[in-house]
Amino acid sequence: MRDELLNREWFRSRAEAKVLIERWRQFYNERRPHSAHRYQPPATVRRAWLDSDNIDARLTA
Repeated sequence: MRDELLNREWFRSRAEAKVLIERWRQFYNERRPHSAHRYQPPATVRRAWLDSDNIDARLTA
């Protein structure tokens, strides 16, 4: 987060910082690909895991 947001932005207020950080968090978790998840966003991986019928895979993940 520091390299992708905090070091690049100059926040004019605490309210602006909260809005921009929340926007970045949503992007990071819902749209940004992660190499650890085979270049899928965490939200996609989580939905697939929750939809999985394989309880053993869910318990060991």
